[in-house]
Amino acid sequence: MSIESVRAFLAQHAPDVVVMVLDRPSETSWLSAAFRVEPAQIAKCLVLRIADREDVILMACGDARVDNAKAKVVFGGKARFVAAEEAAVLTGHVPGGMCPFGLISSLPIYCDLQLKRFDVVVTGGGATHGAVIIDPLRMAAITGAEWVDVCDQRVSG
Repeated sequence: MSIESVRAFLAQHAPDVVVMVLDRPSETSWLSAAFRVEPAQIAKCLVLRIADREDVILMACGDARVDNAKAKVVFGGKARFVAAEEAAVLTGHVPGGMCPFGLISSLPIYCDLQLKRFDVVVTGGGATHGAVIIDPLRMAAITGAEWVDVCDQRVSG
Protein backbone atom coordinates (compact mmCIF):
# COMPACT_ATOMS: atom_id res chain seq x y z
CA MET A 1 0.00 0.00 0.00
CA SER A 2 2.74 2.47 0.82
CA ILE A 3 4.23 2.29 -2.67
CA GLU A 4 0.87 3.61 -3.87
CA SER A 5 1.04 6.61 -1.52
CA VAL A 6 4.52 7.39 -2.90
CA ARG A 7 3.23 7.12 -6.48
CA ALA A 8 0.28 9.38 -5.68
CA PHE A 9 2.55 11.97 -4.04
CA LEU A 10 4.99 11.97 -6.96
CA ALA A 11 2.14 12.12 -9.52
CA GLN A 12 0.99 15.33 -7.86
CA HIS A 13 4.36 16.97 -7.11
CA ALA A 14 6.82 15.52 -9.66
CA PRO A 15 4.94 13.57 -12.35
CA ASP A 16 8.11 12.79 -14.29
CA VAL A 17 9.64 10.94 -11.31
CA VAL A 18 8.62 7.29 -11.04
CA VAL A 19 8.79 4.62 -8.39
CA MET A 20 10.75 1.72 -9.80
CA VAL A 21 9.73 -1.76 -8.75
CA LEU A 22 12.82 -3.89 -8.10
CA ASP A 23 13.15 -7.65 -8.46
CA ARG A 24 14.76 -7.89 -5.02
CA PRO A 25 14.80 -5.95 -1.76
CA SER A 26 16.69 -2.68 -1.86
CA GLU A 27 20.06 -2.91 -0.12
CA THR A 28 22.67 -0.19 -0.31
CA SER A 29 25.43 -2.23 -1.96
CA TRP A 30 23.08 -3.82 -4.49
CA LEU A 31 21.35 -0.51 -5.34
CA SER A 32 24.72 1.21 -5.69
CA ALA A 33 25.90 -1.39 -8.19
CA ALA A 34 22.57 -1.67 -10.02
CA PHE A 35 22.24 2.08 -10.58
CA ARG A 36 25.98 2.74 -10.90
CA VAL A 37 26.11 5.29 -8.13
CA GLU A 38 28.26 5.65 -5.05
CA PRO A 39 26.96 4.10 -1.81
CA ALA A 40 26.71 7.67 -0.51
CA GLN A 41 24.06 8.35 -3.17
CA ILE A 42 21.71 5.78 -1.64
CA ALA A 43 19.81 8.33 0.47
CA LYS A 44 18.69 6.81 3.73
CA CYS A 45 15.55 7.95 5.48
CA LEU A 46 15.96 8.17 9.24
CA VAL A 47 13.13 8.83 11.67
CA LEU A 48 14.46 10.65 14.71
CA ARG A 49 12.83 11.63 17.98
CA ILE A 50 14.11 14.97 19.23
CA ALA A 51 14.31 15.40 23.02
CA ASP A 52 11.43 12.91 23.46
CA ARG A 53 9.01 15.54 22.12
CA GLU A 54 9.06 15.70 18.31
CA ASP A 55 9.58 13.20 15.50
CA VAL A 56 11.35 14.25 12.30
CA ILE A 57 12.62 12.66 9.11
CA LEU A 58 16.25 13.10 8.14
CA MET A 59 17.43 12.21 4.66
CA ALA A 60 21.15 11.45 4.69
CA CYS A 61 23.85 9.97 2.50
CA GLY A 62 24.22 6.21 2.65
CA ASP A 63 27.77 6.53 4.00
CA ALA A 64 26.95 9.14 6.64
CA ARG A 65 26.27 8.93 10.34
CA VAL A 66 24.41 11.39 12.50
CA ASP A 67 26.77 13.53 14.57
CA ASN A 68 25.01 13.73 17.94
CA ALA A 69 26.54 17.07 18.90
CA LYS A 70 25.60 18.73 15.59
CA ALA A 71 22.09 17.25 15.71
CA LYS A 72 21.52 18.48 19.26
CA VAL A 73 22.41 22.04 18.25
CA VAL A 74 20.40 22.02 15.00
CA PHE A 75 17.29 20.28 16.37
CA GLY A 76 17.36 21.83 19.83
CA GLY A 77 17.65 18.58 21.73
CA LYS A 78 19.09 15.08 21.74
CA ALA A 79 18.17 13.05 18.65
CA ARG A 80 17.38 9.35 19.05
CA PHE A 81 16.49 6.85 16.37
CA VAL A 82 12.86 5.75 16.42
CA ALA A 83 12.47 1.94 16.43
CA ALA A 84 11.77 0.48 12.97
CA GLU A 85 8.26 -0.67 13.84
CA GLU A 86 7.26 2.73 15.19
CA ALA A 87 8.93 4.50 12.26
CA ALA A 88 6.80 2.38 9.91
CA VAL A 89 3.66 3.45 11.77
CA LEU A 90 4.67 7.13 11.61
CA THR A 91 5.61 7.13 7.92
CA GLY A 92 3.39 4.43 6.45
CA HIS A 93 6.52 2.92 4.86
CA VAL A 94 8.25 -0.30 5.85
CA PRO A 95 11.93 -0.31 6.84
CA GLY A 96 13.98 -0.71 3.67
CA GLY A 97 11.46 1.33 1.71
CA MET A 98 11.25 4.51 3.77
CA CYS A 99 11.32 7.80 1.94
CA PRO A 100 10.05 11.37 2.40
CA PHE A 101 7.22 10.94 -0.13
CA GLY A 102 3.61 9.99 0.56
CA LEU A 103 3.85 10.01 4.35
CA ILE A 104 0.80 9.20 6.46
CA SER A 105 1.92 11.61 9.22
CA SER A 106 2.88 15.22 8.80
CA LEU A 107 6.50 15.08 9.94
CA PRO A 108 9.10 17.82 9.46
CA ILE A 109 11.61 16.71 6.82
CA TYR A 110 15.29 17.61 6.81
CA CYS A 111 18.01 16.84 4.28
CA ASP A 112 21.64 16.71 5.30
CA LEU A 113 23.85 19.07 3.30
CA GLN A 114 26.09 16.21 2.14
CA LEU A 115 23.33 15.13 -0.27
CA LYS A 116 24.00 18.29 -2.28
CA ARG A 117 27.25 16.71 -3.53
CA PHE A 118 25.25 14.67 -6.03
CA ASP A 119 23.11 15.30 -9.10
CA VAL A 120 20.95 12.29 -8.22
CA VAL A 121 20.28 10.10 -5.21
CA VAL A 122 18.34 6.85 -4.88
CA THR A 123 15.87 6.58 -2.04
CA GLY A 124 13.26 4.09 -0.99
CA GLY A 125 9.97 3.90 -2.81
CA GLY A 126 7.66 3.09 0.08
CA ALA A 127 8.27 -0.67 -0.03
CA THR A 128 11.33 -2.91 0.22
CA HIS A 129 11.16 -3.54 -3.54
CA GLY A 130 10.77 0.11 -4.52
CA ALA A 131 13.24 2.87 -5.36
CA VAL A 132 13.14 6.46 -6.58
CA ILE A 133 15.96 8.23 -8.43
CA ILE A 134 15.77 11.97 -7.92
CA ASP A 135 17.88 15.12 -7.75
CA PRO A 136 18.34 15.83 -4.02
CA LEU A 137 17.53 19.52 -4.53
CA ARG A 138 14.23 18.55 -6.09
CA MET A 139 13.54 15.99 -3.36
CA ALA A 140 13.95 18.74 -0.77
CA ALA A 141 11.84 21.19 -2.76
CA ILE A 142 8.82 18.92 -3.31
CA THR A 143 8.80 17.70 0.30
CA GLY A 144 9.36 21.12 1.88
CA ALA A 145 12.56 19.85 3.49
CA GLU A 146 15.00 22.09 5.28
CA TRP A 147 18.73 21.68 4.63
CA VAL A 148 20.80 20.99 7.74
CA ASP A 149 24.38 20.01 8.65
CA VAL A 150 24.00 17.12 11.11
CA CYS A 151 25.97 14.23 9.60
CA ASP A 152 29.57 13.18 9.25
CA GLN A 153 30.77 11.06 6.37
CA ARG A 154 32.06 7.65 7.40
CA VAL A 155 35.74 7.09 6.88
CA SER A 156 36.68 3.57 5.82
CA GLY A 157 39.56 2.25 7.69
